[in-house]
Formats: sequence, C-alpha cells, structure tokens
Amino acid sequence: MQPLKNVRVVEFTNILSGPFCGMLLSDMGADVIKVEKPTGDDMRFWPPITEGYSENFASVNRNKRSIALDLKSETDLQLARDLCARADVVIENNRPGAMDRLGLGYEDIKKLNPAILYCSISAFGTDGPYSKRGGFDLVVQAESGIMSVTGEDDPVKCGVPISDVATGLYGAFAIAAALREVKETGKGAHIDASMLGASIGIAALQTSEFFGTGGSSPRMGSRHPRNAPYQAFKASDGYFALAAGNDKLYADVCRIIGRMELLDREEFKSTTLRAKNQTELAVIVEEEFAKKTSAEWLDIFGEAGVPCGKINSYKEALSHPQVEHCEWVADMTLPNGVETKTFLSPIRFNHTTTPMRTNPPGLNAHGEEIRAEVAAKS
Repeated sequence: MQPLKNVRVVEFTNILSGPFCGMLLSDMGADVIKVEKPTGDDMRFWPPITEGYSENFASVNRNKRSIALDLKSETDLQLARDLCARADVVIENNRPGAMDRLGLGYEDIKKLNPAILYCSISAFGTDGPYSKRGGFDLVVQAESGIMSVTGEDDPVKCGVPISDVATGLYGAFAIAAALREVKETGKGAHIDASMLGASIGIAALQTSEFFGTGGSSPRMGSRHPRNAPYQAFKASDGYFALAAGNDKLYADVCRIIGRMELLDREEFKSTTLRAKNQTELAVIVEEEFAKKTSAEWLDIFGEAGVPCGKINSYKEALSHPQVEHCEWVADMTLPNGVETKTFLSPIRFNHTTTPMRTNPPGLNAHGEEIRAEVAAKS
C-alpha cells in the first residue's frame, strides 16, 4: 500500500528531525523533493562515510528526490517558490524566521497555494519567548525533562536522539491527518511541531505523575516508578530484562525462583508496595538469579509467559528473529554504487512490510528532472 501516493512534498530540511519526517511520508508513497543547499544536507558529511557517502544520511533520506538550490540566487529562489506552489506539503526545520526572510514562509506560500500544509519543525516552536533559540537534541532532552529521569546518578541523555525523531513522528502524523481535511475544505494550515513539545508530549507517565502528586520521578536506571520486579537484573553471567508488571506475574516469578514466602511479605503485597520497596526486592531476587545464566532464565521465564528479554546490541537486535520475520532489514545501494543495508518502515499493511522504492539520492541527482517538470507546468 502507498496511501500517500499522489501527495507531493517539498522539504527544506537538514540533519535529522525534518528529514525523518519527510522519510516517513515518502515511505507511505509520497513524492518527496528534498531541496538542499549547494553543498548538501550537513548530514551528508556525518560518519560512517562509506567511500565518500554518509550512511547516516542514507538512513533517513530513502525514497526521495534531491535538487540543489542556491536560495541566494533569485532564479533558484523562484524555482523553490514554484515547487511550493505545486506541492501539497512543505516541511522545513530552519530557525523560525529564516524561511520568512527568503519569501518562503507559510504566509508567502499560502498566497501562492491556499491548500498548502506547511510544517515547521524547530526546537521550541515558531512563536513565544524561546522561539528564536536554536536547539539540538541534547539541549531539548535537557529542557524537556527527559534527562531528569534518565540514567542512574549523573544526567545522561537517551542514547537514541529521541527528541529529534519524536518531533518528526508528530510532524508526519499531523500532516497525514490534516491531508484529509484539506481534501474536504481546500484550505491548508501551518503545522508548528516543536521538539520541546514533542519531547514533553511523549512523557505522559512522567507529566501525569507530576500533575497527580506535585513531585517528579527520580532517575531510576532501568527500574520503573510504579512496577516491580521490573528492571534489568543480574544473572550469573550478565544482565537480562524482566517485567513482572502485575500480581499474577509477580506470583509466577516467586514460584519459579522458589521463593513463595515473598508473597506473604507485607512490603511486597501489592504493585504499589513492591515499587516502593523495589530495591530490597531486587536484592532478594538477584540472589536467586545469580544461580543461573541469563539465557537459562530467559528460557524459564519465557516458557512461563513472564515478559523478559535479552539486552541486545544493535547488531543482535537487527538479526532478531522477529525482525527477520518482518523483513525490516533490506539491501540498499548508495549513490556511489556501494551496497549496504537499511531498516525499513516498521509499519506493515496486511502483514506486509512497505518496501523501499528508491535508494537515497546523491546531491542534486534529480535536479534536471525536477527543473524540467517545473518548466513543463509553467
């Protein structure tokens, strides 16, 4: 299925959040034209570089066409306006005001194309007291509260650039949802997707805790503020993850490790009490876990239906049996001809993974083609 097959997207994006948003739409069939500065998206220079081509860039720019435009040139700037005038969607992740100064802001494009959906992705939003501030993923993870609950003692960020990708997801969702209304009304909209808002938006459990109690969760590592035993536990040879998130699963754990007396301990009688006293509980259960390897415990708990998992590296995760079953890892050819692999869209329609239609583009690989299309419609 290609539900966005007839949707034309023009993206003026760089690095991750904007390109990721555009790729989500291109995975669903949209024709995404990536407008790059003459030197290209900065991520083209991010390692790993394979024979001159960035695999980081390739990972978020498949299924797109590239045109290089010098927006300081009136000719190229006019071409950019022409592209926007014929598009269904514009995505940009520049600092607020930058597109306005070029005459490519929402109000400018709206005059040319009243049905345009114009998505602005930025660190803090397009208006308000922080709107002029720049911000990379680290800064937004810090400002949004994510770093206050991540790790053990010292502030650490999530290893995945979660603020960037969450904003791309919110932006793509908003675009896909709004396309239906545009079809019905003929009126477009300006979508303001901020990294700060997206980062706080995905923290529903943490914000609800604050609203309900007035307090904030401490850093708990792999532990959970409301469930136990629910964390990474140490076996004889290393760690594994165990999530006994209700009374039945807790009873199963007690039975399996031969510690049924724990069910009668007052401090462990309920989920709330176990969470409150989870440090003490972890010491007790790890005494038993130390008697077997992590693989042995995973087999035992898995057979019993207790949620558990191996703590995989990405090498291991990408060869996971479920990943292989879903055919999420596919071959990809870089513009220089080098063969590599990529992780496809995880969304499946009718139990089928959406295939990659085109490989990531070289800089300006479709410049002549796109210019000819614009000229033909002039």
